[in-house]
This record gives sequence, structure tokens and C-alpha cells, in this order.
Amino acid sequence: MAEHDWMKAIRALVGKEYGRVYAWDAVNAPMIRHWCEMMGIANPAYTDAGSPAAAARGGQVAPATMLQVWCLEGLTQNNYPPGSTTENPYEALTLIEAQGYPSVVAVNSDLEFERELHPGERLYYVTRLDSIGEEKTTALGTGFFVTLLLSYFSQRDGSPDEKVGQQLFRVFKFRPAQTSQAAKSASSEPAAAPKIRRPAPGISDDTRFFWDGARQGRLLVQRCKACGTLRHPPGPVCSQCHSFEWDTLQASGLGTVYSFVVMHYPEVPPFEYPNPVALVELDEGTRLVAQLVGAERGQIAIGQRVRVEFATVETSDGGELALPQFRPVTA
Repeated sequence: MAEHDWMKAIRALVGKEYGRVYAWDAVNAPMIRHWCEMMGIANPAYTDAGSPAAAARGGQVAPATMLQVWCLEGLTQNNYPPGSTTENPYEALTLIEAQGYPSVVAVNSDLEFERELHPGERLYYVTRLDSIGEEKTTALGTGFFVTLLLSYFSQRDGSPDEKVGQQLFRVFKFRPAQTSQAAKSASSEPAAAPKIRRPAPGISDDTRFFWDGARQGRLLVQRCKACGTLRHPPGPVCSQCHSFEWDTLQASGLGTVYSFVVMHYPEVPPFEYPNPVALVELDEGTRLVAQLVGAERGQIAIGQRVRVEFATVETSDGGELALPQFRPVTA
């Protein structure tokens, strides 16, 4: 595919480094504790500064995978601390969008860690536009894979700042498939937009029971036969006693909203937006992520009671899938 002339100026941005984005707060024990509680992590090296596990690390440390958390802006978009850059590290995406590629979807994000962080450290990151791929056509549409590298540093007084990690963030900036098809059709009889179906899940020997149960209208949870621990997502081994023996428990389908998000953008068909997605804590004691139905954004609340229901949807491989969803329980 021949390169567009307008891409030359955009490709000239490759290698550009954007200024610092500072963290609002230093690495701190309360945030570590909240994060570990949310993730279900009980390593005392993270939550108990006086534990032997912490002493072996030279004191309390933050989980390495919290690296991105420290420099997030919070609930208000682009609300960064004073001194942070006002440059837009996504300017390449903005320029591509202006050429008729309005949609974006995150492709992958890879984190690398130099070391664990200790409470009191203050971080910032800088962003570099690493690469822009050649124009490609995928099932979503035609566009460009854009890769950014975020390098995280710990500030040092009187000595060079220390790099503590790196994040590769890649997105696909594209013109949706139905738009591309319409552009190709110049006849007076416009081609009908193709029906976009939900992507089919990857089903393995560890997860097949879950989808088979959903097809029967049953919400099944994996259970360790040795110690009785429930686990979801399913896996081959118990995280508590390391037994490979397991069976299933049929859940009642009742639970509470433990946490939730409402997705607005990017709008990826066939999902409807706003799209509420919840982390549901089942009455049996384990949690799973599922779509919320029958609830307006302002009506969703943490602690709200919900009940499972199963929706049959068409999948991208031509099949059908029974999908567990949760609906608020009315009084």
C-alpha cells in the first residue's frame, strides 16, 4: 500500500520525547494497602513494614506492577500536578485522526521493572513516540499501529534521577471497517454495513466448564477439591494449596457490585455505549468481571445487589455464546 503524503510529517515525530509528567503523591503505604486489597494480594512485604518479608527487601516495598498507578491523573482527565508538561504525547494520534481515522483501540501494554519502589520515592515519567507502523487492514478497519514508550524515574536530590521502569503502550488508530467499505462504494446503491459480532473467547480445558455451564443457564465457579478455595478466572492449580484437583460449584447468581467502570470511548462495535462493566463479588465469596445491564450510569453504586442473567450473542467465528451479565436487584 502506497504511503500517504500527509504521513511524512507525522512520521517525522517518531523519536520525539515529551516532557515530564509528575506523580501527585510519593509512593505511600495507604495506596499500596488499598491496591493490594483490591487485587487480593496478601504479601506482608507490601503491607507490613515490620515483617521479615519486608526486612529482606530493605523495608516495605510497593508491588512492581503498581508502577503506572503512581503517575495517573485521577478522576479528572489530564489533571496532572504543577510542573508537568503541557505537551500532548498523543499528538501523532490527533494528526492521524484528522485524516479520517477516528477510532482507537489499545492493543497491548508491556511493563518492565528495574527494581521495587519504597515509600517516600517521588516519580515522574517521560514519553517517547517509538514507532508508527505501515498502514494495515484488520477486522476492525484500516489504520496504523502507534507505539509509545513511557520511562519512569525516581527523583534524586543531588544525584541523577534513577530509571525504575518502562511501559510500552501500543494502540491501533483506524478507520472502522464499515466506513472503509462505504468509501470504496461509489455507486448509488451503498453497500450495507457488515454486522459486527462479539469476539469469541479463547476456550481451554481450564475454562470450558464455565462456558458450557453458561449455555445451560448455570454460573459455575472453579473449586479446589483439596482445600475448598474458590477461584475465578479458572486456572489449572490452586493458588492456596497448589493442588491440581478441582471441581465446580454452581453459584446462586446473586452478588454485590464491588467496583465498576462506565466505558465511553473508544466506541468499538458491537458494544453499546455508555457500557457499564462491574467487578461483582458473588455471595459464595469470589469475584468476576461482567457487563451490567438494565442500569443507568447514575443508578450504579458500590454495594448494590445484582443477579446474573444469560444473554445469547453471535460471535465473530460464526457461533453463539451464552454470556453471563448482571442486572440490579430491585427491592
